[in-house]
Amino acid sequence: MPTRSPLTVVIPTLNEAAQIGDCVRHLSWVGEVIVADGRSNDGTGDTARAAGAKVIATDAPTIAAQRNAAIAQAAHDWVFALDADERIGPALAGELAAVVAAPRHEAYSVRRRNFYLGREMRHAGWGNNWTVRLFRRNRRFIERRVHEGLEPVSDVGRLAAPMEHRPYRDLAHHWRKLTLYAAWGAEDLAENGRRARLGDLLLRPPFTFFRAYVLQRGSPRSAFSSSTPDSGS
Repeated sequence: MPTRSPLTVVIPTLNEAAQIGDCVRHLSWVGEVIVADGRSNDGTGDTARAAGAKVIATDAPTIAAQRNAAIAQAAHDWVFALDADERIGPALAGELAAVVAAPRHEAYSVRRRNFYLGREMRHAGWGNNWTVRLFRRNRRFIERRVHEGLEPVSDVGRLAAPMEHRPYRDLAHHWRKLTLYAAWGAEDLAENGRRARLGDLLLRPPFTFFRAYVLQRGSPRSAFSSSTPDSGS
């Protein structure tokens, strides 16, 4: 068997049996995959384990906390935070292996190629979607319910190859996630003492629409590529 890269990939899950197996199998080149499962009831843990991952069950209340629980058990110095709906293709896999063998920064951000209903989103804020995902195992995620991110790192490099992200299986799944994340976001704001004001209700929705559909060219015609790209995984 070829030598695996000294990298731990951590994946938070909750009822992801439909896609966690494929996600883990695409990581056969890494030294360790840890799935932090939030007590799924659809067999996610068994599916991930059968695909080759180490599975830890956790009652962590947020995705960030699940990631942190997995990072705490990482065997390797370098960690990549992945989600079940993301895939690392061959180009990014090769780049990650080279980077962890000879790192030049303390952390690295990666660009996500976002796909919606089979087509790549290039505008409306989706085409330039960078996120810090590769870091040393002494780092932790800030524990928010939504928009969780790695704690600030002063020295962040950028990876050249992107990773694929397919966040919604269909329109119904999109609506469920939108509703859930809205509720989580409201809880985060409430815990920080923030309440919606009249200006938020009257001004934010139209400005958000204007920014996405006019400034960021998020119309149906321009937001999608003309053909369905092949998977990069």
